[in-house]
Amino acid sequence: MEKFADIHARAAGRKGGVVALNSILPRPLSARSLARKSDAACLSMMSKCVFRAGFSWNVIDKKWPGFEEAFYGFRPAALVTLPAETWDAYLRDTRIVRSWQKIKTVYENARFVLDTSATHGSFGKFLSGWPCSDQAGLMRYLKQHGARLGGNTGQYFLRFIGKDAFVLTADVVLALQNAGVDISDNPVSKRDLARVQAAFNAWREESGLGYAQISKIAACSCGVNHEIETMRRKMHDIYEVSG
Repeated sequence: MEKFADIHARAAGRKGGVVALNSILPRPLSARSLARKSDAACLSMMSKCVFRAGFSWNVIDKKWPGFEEAFYGFRPAALVTLPAETWDAYLRDTRIVRSWQKIKTVYENARFVLDTSATHGSFGKFLSGWPCSDQAGLMRYLKQHGARLGGNTGQYFLRFIGKDAFVLTADVVLALQNAGVDISDNPVSKRDLARVQAAFNAWREESGLGYAQISKIAACSCGVNHEIETMRRKMHDIYEVSG
């Protein structure tokens, strides 16, 4: 497998140097800060990522204050007690995107967050305690126990809630394949994800960088070479609206 130092050098060359590359890297939270995330904040971010999937992120982000108001600040304990007629009324609520398949995940994931919090003290503590070296296992857990949290949706949730996590975008997958990791173009099988995790663990050991940073650097090493200022603005906007 290709050394990460070579991938990093290639990404820096494409982005105008190490300083420029560093300016667009993700900013994961410390384990302590992630553990302090409220259950409402976790459910809000889960829901935002679910609603963003297959839809314009800009539209969802602009409407998000309305989502927060409509769903009672995403407080799980409040949402699970709402009567059926309240949930039915969301289909007529112009403050949100009225997709029933996604609306019902708010209830389902509220229950998921509450159950997990009851066991671990809070959902933030649960996320903080799961080792980054087994993100593949955490992804399976989210998919199995949450609603519509599989694939990139679950990965984006981890990234934007502040977990040190990779995201398997098309460019990251291409970087892994170019490095000699034998995975499919859509690495969702247990076999593929085990190989992805092994590659990231090796690069983490080699570089000392976090998983989110390694993921971003890998993406920048291949694929479309976007202008650095465009990427910097995009990163700023994403983290601003994601809290």
